[in-house]
Amino acid sequence: MRPIGIFGVLLMLAGLVVLVLRGVSYTKDKDKVELGPIKIEAEEKGFITPTTGMIAIAIGAVLVFAGRAKVRA
Repeated sequence: MRPIGIFGVLLMLAGLVVLVLRGVSYTKDKDKVELGPIKIEAEEKGFITPTTGMIAIAIGAVLVFAGRAKVRA
């Protein structure tokens, strides 16, 4: 299988995981600020929606199909 097909399969698996889990939440890096005795931390949270998982599966399927097509010279 060509590399583009392998990437397509991996993308489809990642999309399937997102669909099965009904979305995936994540936390970005923490920002820390120290002002003397006061310490402030901030986190930024995000969420990957199931719609994104469906799109990843569709794009992965297209890549797998494109990876299977033979190039004619």
